[in-house]
Order: sequence, then structure tokens, then C-alpha cells
Amino acid sequence: MGVFWSRGYHGTALPDLLHATKLSRGSLYAAFGDKHSLFLRALDRYIVDAVTRMDLELTSPREPIDGLRAFLAGYVDRTSGANGRRGCLLVATAMELAGQDAEVGRRVAGFFKAMETRVADALSRAKTMGKLADGVEPSSAAKILVCFVEGLRVIGKTAPARTTSQATADALLDCFTR
Repeated sequence: MGVFWSRGYHGTALPDLLHATKLSRGSLYAAFGDKHSLFLRALDRYIVDAVTRMDLELTSPREPIDGLRAFLAGYVDRTSGANGRRGCLLVATAMELAGQDAEVGRRVAGFFKAMETRVADALSRAKTMGKLADGVEPSSAAKILVCFVEGLRVIGKTAPARTTSQATADALLDCFTR
């Protein structure tokens, strides 16, 4: 996963994968089939890790708005300074392959939909508790928040100050809450 993350799919050569996995060519092919299959497994692992993290942030015993703040703060941390410069395997993959590789496109779209669903659920719980501002529709606000955090991933490549990103995240969530 690390090799694909740092070099991209097309920038990763077989020798890079052999070195990273410490496998011989034959063992790599026996274990994973081919470069594309290995990449899909790495991408699937990245997605599982990201969804697990989202679930911890959003569905913990916190109040829904506190969960959303934790979710946004996690993205701020992952997109600030050196963490931000590393970027996001999913965003890089979306930019490099999603438009030309149907299998990758399905995975990327599925992840964004899973994120949107989880955020919308937290916003719906907040609405039920009377914590959303009048007129805020959870599904629309969720789409905006997903676009925001994925935009943070892109801007993170320029290593913005954490305080700036956090202030922006707070201001956006404040637009949706009471």
C-alpha cells in the first residue's frame, strides 16, 4: 500500500513491489495474481481502515455534533503539515485511475458514498435532537462535508497550517448547527 501511495499506480514498477513485499516475482504473482490485483487489495485495505476510523469518530458514544467535530478534526490532522504532504491514496487514485478503470471507479465511488451515508446519519441524529440549524437537510449537508474533507486532502499537499484548516472546518460545521 505504501509504495502505491507514494508513487501512484502507474509510477509503481514490479521491482518496487518485490522490494516492498520481500517476495520473489513468482511468489508475488502466486499470492496476488498481478499488479492490478495487488493494487485493488491495497486500495481495499485503505478503504477498510478509513471506514473503521470514520465509524469510531462518528458513531462513538459522543453527541452527533461532537462526533462530526471529531471526524473533521481527524481530517484536519491528516491534512496538515507533513501528514498533508503525504496525501491520500484514495484521492490520488481517484485522480489517476477512477475515470479509466471501472473497478477502481466503483471502489472510490463506494467509499465516498459510505462516507456520505455515515455523515448524513450523524446529521440526521443531530437534527432529531434539535441541534441542526433551521433548513439544514442532512443529506445535502453531508455532500458538502464530504466535498470539504476531500478538498482538504488536496489542499493538504501544500501543508497548510493546522489552525487554518481547523478554523475552516469549525466555521463550516457551525453553518449547519445551532
